[in-house]
Amino acid sequence: MTQHTATPDLPAQSAPEAQPGSGPALRSGAGSWFRRHRGGAAIGAAAAVGLAVVISTQLAPKGDVLPLSMHNAGPDGAKAVTEILGRHGVAVKDVASFAAAAAALSNRPGATLLLYDRNGFLDQSRLQELRASAGRVVLVTPRLATLKALDAGISQAGVVPESSPLLEPGCGLSDPAAAGPVSGTGGFLYDGGTVCYRPPGTTAGLLAGTADGGLTVLGSTALLNNGGLGSHGHAALALRTLGSSGDLVWYLPGLADAAASRSTKTLDELAPDWVAFLGPWLVFVAGLAIVWRGRRLGPLVFEPLPVVVKAVETAEGRARLYQDSHALDRARDNLRAGTLVRLAQALRLGSQATADDVAAAAARHLGRAATDVTGLIQEQPRTATRLVQWSQELDKLENEVRTR
Repeated sequence: MTQHTATPDLPAQSAPEAQPGSGPALRSGAGSWFRRHRGGAAIGAAAAVGLAVVISTQLAPKGDVLPLSMHNAGPDGAKAVTEILGRHGVAVKDVASFAAAAAALSNRPGATLLLYDRNGFLDQSRLQELRASAGRVVLVTPRLATLKALDAGISQAGVVPESSPLLEPGCGLSDPAAAGPVSGTGGFLYDGGTVCYRPPGTTAGLLAGTADGGLTVLGSTALLNNGGLGSHGHAALALRTLGSSGDLVWYLPGLADAAASRSTKTLDELAPDWVAFLGPWLVFVAGLAIVWRGRRLGPLVFEPLPVVVKAVETAEGRARLYQDSHALDRARDNLRAGTLVRLAQALRLGSQATADDVAAAAARHLGRAATDVTGLIQEQPRTATRLVQWSQELDKLENEVRTR
């Protein structure tokens, strides 16, 4: 008889329960959170992309944007003219400092130097050293201080009138005569030496040079930059002026040249040795005095103190600024405004009087034609010489009104 062993029934194992934060529950929670915040997520993603674009733009290498830089391919650069000069056999050497310019000129006897010092970084000694080392110097829109330092007999003479957009050579120099007319728009005029490209009725011109040909002044960057090189005779004038020798040194002074040429001794270098020991002791004593007396004094009272500056000093300083920046329009407007204010006060017209009212009242007071007085006050001088004459005429008009 067969025996059977009874096996106890085991409870069925249940499937493991889903743990929070795993599987479908986690995906469902993430999806619901994203649906609730999809607007903010989109804005955040857009902001992140924009920030990445800005950072990459700022970190990306930027091209040369210096005006008249031979590596600048923009309208203000001079890459085109230097490449053309190179194709015509001229070896163009780009230098970025005074030391490099002096070395390049020393290694290239008789080389031409193009100098565009628009901010006046170089002092007199360095300018004279460069001129002595170069076979020929071409200055582009030089400042008053630069011309004075070189003492070549050439001076500033205002700006090209708007009525003279195109200028003819009008001189005996071979380079301008071969190049033909050039644009004078936005250019500066210079006087002294041999002058070319003169506007009608003036003795100053857009180009001036010394009798020996060692120094040439160009009054407009448009004669050399990429944007203006293809206009009129600009390219021909640039090639003949800069390509007269086989070597050309291209120098645009920078801030480092100013720091080096105008550097002065520091306080540490000027102070005697004993200051190193006395200085800390004085600071310590001053600190003790502040602690000792500071609480005995009341609060500080600020009292405005008048500062008197002589009117003549202010006028001369402002005139020099206008002259250096060729700001004929600003000087002209200030002279006209001052004249109108003083005439209105002298004629008791009040602060509401217009320029026409002041001119008409002055004409009646002097017994002159209103058109004459109005024409004088509203005149627009275009040159520095005429501006000085005009200011004298305005001063004469004011004196006549006050004394009559």
